[in-house]
Amino acid sequence: MRVLLVEDEPDLGAALKRVLNQEKYVVDWVLDGSEAWEYLEHQWTQYTLAIFDWLLPSVSGIDLCKRLRARNNPLPVLMLTAKDRMEDKVAGLDAGADDYLVKPFGMAELLARLRALQRRSPSFQPQQLQVGNITIDYGTHSVYFQNSVGDKQVIPLTSKEFQLLEYFMQHPNQIVTRDRIQNQLWEVSSEPISNVVAAQMRLLRRKLSQIGGDR
Repeated sequence: MRVLLVEDEPDLGAALKRVLNQEKYVVDWVLDGSEAWEYLEHQWTQYTLAIFDWLLPSVSGIDLCKRLRARNNPLPVLMLTAKDRMEDKVAGLDAGADDYLVKPFGMAELLARLRALQRRSPSFQPQQLQVGNITIDYGTHSVYFQNSVGDKQVIPLTSKEFQLLEYFMQHPNQIVTRDRIQNQLWEVSSEPISNVVAAQMRLLRRKLSQIGGDR
């Protein structure tokens, strides 16, 4: 799951990115609206959700929403702002935001609102994803291996290993290139070299082979 985070406050942006990463989201964090629009114009289909601050340099969060909806872009958007008047909330929602969260807010509430947006999205993700004898439980962010007699064993994975496994399970019986994996699962700014991707794949295969899972 990939999120575009547009927040120009460095401390808040870093905190949001850290929490979202812990929840297994891949996060592209940008600090101004113009750069955000570049991302949205060229790769919006890669994102599950977007989080916009209202007041941004160059292009505001409101204007980003208006541009998206003018193109009939359905990407779910959560608007963050210190504006708490009713007319501001109405303006944000009318501009195209799907939800509106007033600062300061708790991270638990933000995550709950993101889950609600995903449930309302046409591409809503099911609670579980199962391929062969491996199951991903999105409610607990856990991965299970089920043996031949029905016993389940938790597979401990890092965030990146979880994302890799999820991506492979979402594309069963397909040839997936290393470049495609890198573009989907690594943040744009991180620019990982190919051997980093290969190393993560080796670690994932090793963990799966240790418990007898399909590779």
